[in-house]
Amino acid sequence: MESIPISVEGYELVKRELASLKAERPAIIQAIKEAREEGDLSENAGYDAARERQGMLEAKITYIESRVPKFNVIDMTTLGGEKVAFGATVEIQDTDTDEIKRYLLLGPDETSYCKGSISILSPVGRALLGKEVGDEAVVDAPRGKIYYEVLSIEFFGPAITL
Repeated sequence: MESIPISVEGYELVKRELASLKAERPAIIQAIKEAREEGDLSENAGYDAARERQGMLEAKITYIESRVPKFNVIDMTTLGGEKVAFGATVEIQDTDTDEIKRYLLLGPDETSYCKGSISILSPVGRALLGKEVGDEAVVDAPRGKIYYEVLSIEFFGPAITL
């Protein structure tokens, strides 16, 4: 089983989202029941919409539940070092355009909760892992290779507030 890194705070947010999704089930079941009572299901838009909502909800619940056992929950207050790793805030410079970017590297299941973060599994995240200040990271992008220089690496602890 492949491990998926996630911060303590990210894990809490995923658990809350899962609980919220499960709490929606009764309302959707009720909507389906009410739509069924309207009669002919072949032309019942309310029924179709409720069934579609139910399908999407159940798919999201199943997806999250399948990932939770794989989570490797990491306390970001314990992180540090000289190399880019999970939990690092990295400042990089595009060597062609001189554009400077700053990213926090997190697990793929928590980046949507934290502005300015990227997944360690994204192309940029993968290219940066293990790099040190001054190293070059090469990202294969649709427009070609992008070269970044690592300017700084810092570990600030939790980035997500609950």
